[in-house]
Amino acid sequence: MKVTGLHHAYGRRHVLRGIDLDLGPGRLVGIVGENGAGKSTLLRILSGELRPDRGTVRHQGRFGYCPQDVILNDALTVRQHLRFFQSAYGLADLRHAEEIMEELHLHEYADERAGNLSGGTRQKLNLTLALMHDPHLLLLDEPYQGFDWDTYQKFWNLAGRLRTAGRCVLVVSHLAHDIERLDELWRLDGGTLHPGTAVAA
Repeated sequence: MKVTGLHHAYGRRHVLRGIDLDLGPGRLVGIVGENGAGKSTLLRILSGELRPDRGTVRHQGRFGYCPQDVILNDALTVRQHLRFFQSAYGLADLRHAEEIMEELHLHEYADERAGNLSGGTRQKLNLTLALMHDPHLLLLDEPYQGFDWDTYQKFWNLAGRLRTAGRCVLVVSHLAHDIERLDELWRLDGGTLHPGTAVAA
């Protein structure tokens, strides 16, 4: 995904002031910023959910989007969510989704309604839905909120394997967690991106 000159404002409040970003294959990229800095606005634009005032977003291949606010139907079970997204993605089977569920220890909740799940388990389902079609680019907004330590470690292991497989993962958060795992770190401040430290070997 190549992002050029993104601008966006809410009324007179300019949130993004010329964002340039190049998300290439095999990269783990982080963007950090204060609450209200425009991180979620940027991800909504990258995912196509929101149109920028100016600028372009070009991408190739499949992408997955995991928003900060988990959007699930509380009346449906985990398995029913998977089948719904299987149809939406046009997938022949759920093998990839089941592998992710197994890794995140979500499989034991397959027949639970989403409304009965804890916040961390709902986030596991959110992540599974974003990954089940094997996207080339994964956009994650505060992806590990509600995770226990074990799941947090599993998340980073999964992200590392995606990078090794040539995928790109963009993690957006208000805190810079485990930055040594990242290839690139950016800070969103004043509507622009400021280079952090490239830390991964």
